[in-house]
Amino acid sequence: MNTYELIAPCHFGLESVLKREIYDLGYEISAVENGKVTFEGDAEAICRANINLRTTERILLKIGEFKATTFTELFDQTKELPWEEFIPEDGKFWVTKANSVNSKLFSSSDIQSIVKKAIVERLKEKYQVGWFKEEGASYPIRVTLLKDIVTISLDTTGDSLHKRGYRPAAGKAPISETLAAALILLTPWNKDRILVDPFCGSGTFPIEAAMIAANIAPGLNREFTAETWTNIIPKKEWYQAIEEANDAVDKDIETDIQGFDIDPEVVKIARQNAKNAGVEHLIHFQTRPVGELSHPKKYGFIITNPPYGERLEDKESLPPIYQAFGRQYAKLDDWSAYMITSYEEAEHYFGKKADKNRKIYNGMLKTYFYSFLGPKPPKKIGKDIEK
Repeated sequence: MNTYELIAPCHFGLESVLKREIYDLGYEISAVENGKVTFEGDAEAICRANINLRTTERILLKIGEFKATTFTELFDQTKELPWEEFIPEDGKFWVTKANSVNSKLFSSSDIQSIVKKAIVERLKEKYQVGWFKEEGASYPIRVTLLKDIVTISLDTTGDSLHKRGYRPAAGKAPISETLAAALILLTPWNKDRILVDPFCGSGTFPIEAAMIAANIAPGLNREFTAETWTNIIPKKEWYQAIEEANDAVDKDIETDIQGFDIDPEVVKIARQNAKNAGVEHLIHFQTRPVGELSHPKKYGFIITNPPYGERLEDKESLPPIYQAFGRQYAKLDDWSAYMITSYEEAEHYFGKKADKNRKIYNGMLKTYFYSFLGPKPPKKIGKDIEK
């Protein structure tokens, strides 16, 4: 079976989490760069990565990489790539996206047009045809230029992997599923520890945590573009990857995962999303303001996405929210708290300086992931405390 270079993009600042996920799947990593991890894998790896990876946005099959500073170079070197090994004569192909950073070629539309034309010319010669019906499977192409280095890939995923299929309706200012999963995996939380999200919104943090706890693969309830690429990936590879993922699920676990929000309608949406994900029995959702945040047990975790206040008028409402959050957290004996926010005054109004502060880009928005670390539970009584 052929081995490919596979590219997994992720949020800037979270490459280490994705790297660990890929290693855990059993694949060798060839490069870790800003916002992406490249690894080696075969057709089976494409299936398993799409189904199992929680923190990447998609899986790209790298076709080639070269330097180009003119459109002539872009055309010629794109045409040199072995496209006939990937796109059949009836394949439908187009350049779905072109990004350029610090490169002489920067017009996305021109890059897309020239790359498409070069592929057409290559396939005309190889298939000895004058035009293509493009009635078969879809082969979307992505092009990135970074400092004049062109990387061209096939998108095996389709809709971004943050679309797990459980959240058709989202509350206000939702955090993406892939980002939520990555932030949870950055913490020491595990299924035996308490987890509370006091600003749960549509339930993304609690749901992703429950899916991690029950070992439910994030891609089990959706489709992928590469499922129709029978010339590259035999159907049996998808069936085997799905069967493997289903066999790993364990819903008969005990957890203490809770989600609170002040808006009852949003809580209703969160419950429905949890049901869609198959984890409603693992999460307790409740309408409750942050000023009533409490828990009788020690050594729990808060992982949350409080309001940001991106608009000026919204920012005025933030100080009392963060103050209430800080007051209630101070009452939780030996707990740890993690929050992602773009609010610059978060620590000030929370009333405590973070032990760690990681900068993460949520799209174009610069956010901070604050870590307030509590002690580990004593080993001797840890199991009793954590139940």
